[in-house]
Amino acid sequence: MALSDVKVRSAKPEAKAYKLTDGEGMVLLVHPNGSKYWRLRYRFGGKEKMLALGKYPEVSLTDARARRDEARKLLANGVDPSENKKAVKVEQEQEAITF
Repeated sequence: MALSDVKVRSAKPEAKAYKLTDGEGMVLLVHPNGSKYWRLRYRFGGKEKMLALGKYPEVSLTDARARRDEARKLLANGVDPSENKKAVKVEQEQEAITF
């Protein structure tokens, strides 16, 4: 069942970390300290992987779903979203270096 904003907001920490499933591999990971992280589980190259989509509330439910959909498009085109994210970050860092 898909998550709602109310359910995400009201998720309380427990003794152990737990997951709230949204669908299509996306979960909200709730840690015992109260922090909440969006994660996407997917398979690429025969291996199961996990992609960080952001931290709640900085990344809303709607934004996390949009990021999930972008990652799914990359997968459909044969691109590993995790590797793509790393490549984009390296490119941005190189552009930021000015001498």
